[in-house]
Amino acid sequence: MEAELNELQSTVQLMSSISMEMFYWWCTALMVLIHAGFLAYEMGASRVKNSLAAGVKNILALAYIIPAFYFFGWWIYSAFPGGFTIAEGASAAAPWSASMGPNLESKGTGIFWAAFTLFGATTASILSGAVIERIRLSAFIILAVLLGGAVWILGGAWGWHPDGWMLNQLGYHDIGAAGVVHAVAGFFALGVLFNLGPRVGKYGAGGKINDIPPHNLPMAVIGLMLIIVGFFGFLGGCIIYNVGSDWTTIYGNPSNLSAFGFNTLMGFAGGVIGAYTMAREPFWMVSGGLAGIISVAAGLDVYYPPIAFAVAFAGGLLVPASGWLLERVGIDDAVGAVPVHGFAGFWSLIASGIFLHGYPNVGGAPDVTFWGQAIGALVMAALGLIPGYLVSLVLKSLGVLRVPYEVEEAGIDQIEIPSEPYPETMPRGSSQ
Repeated sequence: MEAELNELQSTVQLMSSISMEMFYWWCTALMVLIHAGFLAYEMGASRVKNSLAAGVKNILALAYIIPAFYFFGWWIYSAFPGGFTIAEGASAAAPWSASMGPNLESKGTGIFWAAFTLFGATTASILSGAVIERIRLSAFIILAVLLGGAVWILGGAWGWHPDGWMLNQLGYHDIGAAGVVHAVAGFFALGVLFNLGPRVGKYGAGGKINDIPPHNLPMAVIGLMLIIVGFFGFLGGCIIYNVGSDWTTIYGNPSNLSAFGFNTLMGFAGGVIGAYTMAREPFWMVSGGLAGIISVAAGLDVYYPPIAFAVAFAGGLLVPASGWLLERVGIDDAVGAVPVHGFAGFWSLIASGIFLHGYPNVGGAPDVTFWGQAIGALVMAALGLIPGYLVSLVLKSLGVLRVPYEVEEAGIDQIEIPSEPYPETMPRGSSQ
């Protein structure tokens, strides 16, 4: 009888482990839709002469970040939770360790690594949209690998790791990666835009702002909706499926998918309505849905759904307003990536500090506070902005950040992509 009971317990444990791996497997699969969405979004937002270049750099970013995160990113997460001192046990995440291969010792590691890799690739896609139509492909790949393979995951080590100093000193709470992914990537993109400059023709005499419309707005809107579908996988990957026990957040607080279901949908709705109230324009309206989800991401596991709606509504108002402000001060963010991800991610942390003040953490970490969340927002913004600005400044000084004027005028596709997007409807060499 005891042997049968032990065998039954082993079977249950095995089935639970398989269920956990399958859960993250499908979360990762859904996250690939984020990149299909960014690809369509950016190709549609570009002019015809640059549309293929916008898509190709998205695919290349994903391909380059995968090995970068295997060789460096996963180790960074394990090595630097306390700051810049290498933690004990970091060698277990090195690419030559037993846990990083296809064997029984790696059970669970590969599937978590895959989800984190797709988080990193998302940061590169955020950067990608902001810089379309004038950045060199090689410069973009350098910046994307730096951001997606190293910078964001350093923030992850500080703010997501159970031993992260931001959790254990500030009580930092960011369940949906509003700061760790979105604020870092959005402010990294802002740092790059300072050095990259606006597209040719964006500003006229006397600082007049000229509209550069998307060549295919329906494609861009569909792409945004695909990103939102993919975010259900992204946010699912932010909850811990504990084998044989209850679900928890990445910080160990009890949670479940019910909370995520309520607040993700309320965030989407609030963001769409807020952006539509402010802009009444399809591109900003759907961008507002994404910004709304990001706005509630930090407190996704805790918010009462009407609070989530209100926070997302405010985020939806913020996004087009801040996008117009950036445009007025000379920052040409072609798709609004800085407002949608950087500013909404920053707002998410501030809002969670307001509404979650006093919420208890587990394991001896301090309670969530407004000041802890505000400091965390500043840390994540600086972590993105400083390397984005400095590395792009170096690339600019070397003359390799931006394509030459004549290439930008003719279209990047003609130089870097040996194909035409719509050969039956446009004359060869067209510079639409």
